[in-house]
Amino acid sequence: MGGVIDERDARLLLTQWCEAGDAAVGLRVRERGPGAVVEEILAGVSPLPDSAGAGGRVRPGTSLGDAMTRWIEPARATAERIGARYVVPGDPEWPTQLQDLRDRSPWGLWVAGAGNLRLLALRSISVVGARSATAYGESIARELAAHLAESGWLTVSGGAFGIDAAAHRGAIAAAGTTACVLAGGIDVPYPRSHADLLARIRETGVLVSEAPLGGAAMRHRFLTRNRLIAALSRGTVLVEAAVRSGGRSTVREAREINRVVMAFPGPVTSPMSAGCHVVIRDEGVHLVTSPREVLALVEGRLAPRDEGHSAVEDDLDWRQRRVLDAVPVRRVAPLSSIASLSGLGMTEAMAALGMLDALGLVARKGDGWVRART
Repeated sequence: MGGVIDERDARLLLTQWCEAGDAAVGLRVRERGPGAVVEEILAGVSPLPDSAGAGGRVRPGTSLGDAMTRWIEPARATAERIGARYVVPGDPEWPTQLQDLRDRSPWGLWVAGAGNLRLLALRSISVVGARSATAYGESIARELAAHLAESGWLTVSGGAFGIDAAAHRGAIAAAGTTACVLAGGIDVPYPRSHADLLARIRETGVLVSEAPLGGAAMRHRFLTRNRLIAALSRGTVLVEAAVRSGGRSTVREAREINRVVMAFPGPVTSPMSAGCHVVIRDEGVHLVTSPREVLALVEGRLAPRDEGHSAVEDDLDWRQRRVLDAVPVRRVAPLSSIASLSGLGMTEAMAALGMLDALGLVARKGDGWVRART
């Protein structure tokens, strides 16, 4: 074969030869090391099963030099052209929580974007769900991702239609960061109609894939990709899903590695929420009804009772309650608008706002008021 292969190059070859997530390959790599596994494949003496894929892609007796010419050099050239980097265990950017996947952990990851994957993943929550999402589901996904962004958390999802895209867009709209884990090559936008969305994700966040460059987004790769979405995050939220849904596979992966797993309920008549109801009822998944509950669970705190409610609010008089309800959560509203919505005079509304400000429930912004983050 000639030469001794570098570990990074060995992992890159395994990425191109073997199907991701194959536990048999992972076990062999752990026992022998990536370089030895590559040498076995090149020599045609690998004990790996045909299902691993390597047997049909590498001719026995192929030299290391030929492998470098055929697979490594083109990958490096493509990576340089598209601005991607190959990250492996031991690199500063490698998210160490991926090792929770044990023998199914990736051999390496292609990463593109301005963000540092490891640093971003330290505070990350995955948001997944149906491609054929309803307006209800997409609204929840956008609101959840926006709240995570404003709270300094990364939203991880898969870039697909429906819930995935809504989550990515919610994070971006709130000037936050988001990570997209692709099923195909990082240089192959999928779905193609989301090319602009993926480009926007790269500007502040990251695109991630374990598939080889140029690799097609094949059906089985979506399922193996889901374990990465689960492992990169501290918690997984299923927003909307049918009984048979790829989002439920992410939930199973997250539960297997002891991540916090949550789901939003939906109308009992909606098929797109039936999968959420099943995992809540049968699989011990936490029911959540607000972004604050999601963060409370992931951060290890008791979930608050409901969005926007606290013990402090129990002591408000009726005027203060009306004014608090009239103050927007995200945008700044002038006093005249708040007074009109609450049905109070300007003087009464201003007095109530002063008390709410002292209690930390609202905040003054310029000439207007906004609900405070509690």
